[in-house]
Amino acid sequence: MNHTKNTGKAARASTLRILLMQIRDSDQVKKEEFASFVAYSGLTESQFTVLNVFDTPHFTGDVMHGHDCLFVGGASEASVMEPDKYPFVASSIALLQYCLSRDIPVFASCFGFQLAVLALGGRIVRDKKDYEMGTPKIQLTSAAKQDVLFRDTPHEFAAVSVHQERAPELPATCELLAETAACPHAFKVQEKRFWAFQFHPEVDRRTLVERLTYYKDKYTDDDGHLQAVLENALETPESNGLVRKFVERVLISG
Repeated sequence: MNHTKNTGKAARASTLRILLMQIRDSDQVKKEEFASFVAYSGLTESQFTVLNVFDTPHFTGDVMHGHDCLFVGGASEASVMEPDKYPFVASSIALLQYCLSRDIPVFASCFGFQLAVLALGGRIVRDKKDYEMGTPKIQLTSAAKQDVLFRDTPHEFAAVSVHQERAPELPATCELLAETAACPHAFKVQEKRFWAFQFHPEVDRRTLVERLTYYKDKYTDDDGHLQAVLENALETPESNGLVRKFVERVLISG
């Protein structure tokens, strides 16, 4: 029975088709982010279609046709607060609203989290003084104990978090699942298969070090600060495991 069940899950997994919305303008980070989502999802490269919004800034919900879910990554070269400068912000928000209206599963991290907050009628603020950069400890809320992704995650875990923009609060339709002292860090939209994370479930310690080194000038001009962040960065297995849990528990078994 177990063998039959596992075989069925494997067959279902092999048929999944994922749309990955990328907000990356650097070829190096495009490749790294794609590889990270593939690796931590447990799927194959051929199961992903990449929609890079720098290359295709205008699109509609039709891009979801033929796909089972939407993954949304982070951004280091754009801001959700500047839609005039980055025309893909409006299309991205509309795509998330399209998925919400049709209950298409969504897994959104960092920039995707901020887009989701705006799509749900919330607000984002910018804070260049007190911002998170590194692997802070994330705390779960009591609601996380009943959540399909977080139910077996420790109350406190490390995750990669690098952002100067945040949600000061969540829209009313969101269920807060995780947070730090700085801001909300994970939510699920009530009665929808839609999760968003201010931290990066798809990024591990090694990739964080590479990315912060690459984007050093964007986040800090203090070499001592950067060095301290890199030296104190933690491994993030609990966070990284959320990508695979989404695939197995929501897309395959859900």
